Amino acid sequence: MFKNKGDEVATSAMAGSKAERTRASIREVALRSFRENGFDATTMRSIADEAGVSLGNAYYYFPTKNHLVQELYLEVQEAHREAAGPLLASADDLVERVGIVFRTGLAVLAPFHAFAPGFLAAMVSPDSPLNPLSPDSAPARDITIGIFRDALAGAKKSLPAEFLPRMPTTLWLAYLLLALYWTYDRSDGQRRTQRLLDQGLGLLRLALPLTRMPVLRLPLRSLFDLVAEAGA
Repeated sequence: MFKNKGDEVATSAMAGSKAERTRASIREVALRSFRENGFDATTMRSIADEAGVSLGNAYYYFPTKNHLVQELYLEVQEAHREAAGPLLASADDLVERVGIVFRTGLAVLAPFHAFAPGFLAAMVSPDSPLNPLSPDSAPARDITIGIFRDALAGAKKSLPAEFLPRMPTTLWLAYLLLALYWTYDRSDGQRRTQRLLDQGLGLLRLALPLTRMPVLRLPLRSLFDLVAEAGA
């Protein structure tokens, strides 16, 4: 007997839907485990068991645990963008807007502070796909750089046009350094990190007029080019 083409389409759609549900379930379990147990205590086997799938099935959808960590990166940065958006909409001062991006980023990271060293240990190797500079991390990295780009572009009095393309990457690298400091900050509520950020924003405010001085534009442009190359 011949199969009805409509039945074939429906069967294919059901199979696709089931696959999507399975993938989403594995992802949800993994992200919850990362939040509650950290990187080291989360294994592909524990994820598969909790999701109710075989270990082989879990590996079919996510070949390594690193692939699931990249899903976490994306979720965190999307939450960062969502948190920063409404606050950026109500501010037009450049330094204030940059500060919003830094502060909302740290706030989104806060639930992971207890487990941050484990994630850091997994990402510090230059060859690690979890390294923030790796090609695998590009989607999450692009989100964060985009938030900084929006913060600069929406300021009432922004940087000279020649610096605008270079500054988002510079700020993103500064954010990485601040997050590294935050990882090992054991002060109450990581207030030392907050104090360091306040001081850095104060220096940024003092330095902004320098970007409009002709005699300093060339060396500043060269400095930003070096920083951008480091982040490439």
